[in-house]
Amino acid sequence: MKTPLINLKGNLKKNNFQPKKILFILLVIILNSCAQAVNEPKNLISQKEMSNLIAEFALADQMTILAPTANVETQTRFILKQHKIKAKDFQESYTYYTGTNKLDKIFSDAQETIFDKDPKAKDFIEKKLKDNPLLPGSGR
Repeated sequence: MKTPLINLKGNLKKNNFQPKKILFILLVIILNSCAQAVNEPKNLISQKEMSNLIAEFALADQMTILAPTANVETQTRFILKQHKIKAKDFQESYTYYTGTNKLDKIFSDAQETIFDKDPKAKDFIEKKLKDNPLLPGSGR
C-alpha cells in the first residue's frame, strides 16, 4: 500500500511535502506574469507625442457631432500623416504604453491639452461628471 501524500497524523516531512517551496514557486510565477509583457517597439512614439495625438483624435471625433458626414477614419489618417507617424507605429506604441501602466498619464496629459485648447471643455466635463457620478475613471 502506498503512503498517502498527507497522512492523517499530519506528518508532512515524511513525503517531502514542503509548502514553503510551493509558495515560493507560485510567488515567482506570479511576479514573472506581472512583468512587462510587451517589448519596447523600434519606433516608439514619445509619451508627449502620444498625448498630443490622442487629444487631436478626441477633438476630431467630436467634430463628427457637428458634421455627421465626417469620416473619423479619414481624420485619424490625416492626423497621423500630419505628424509623420505610421499607423503601425502608433498601434505598437499604444500597445506598449498599455503594458507599462503609462497610458493613464498619457490620457491625463491629452485631457490637459484639450483643456488648454478649449477652456470651456473643462467646465462641460465637470458638469457631466456631476450629473453622472457613476462614470468610470476611463471616461473622465
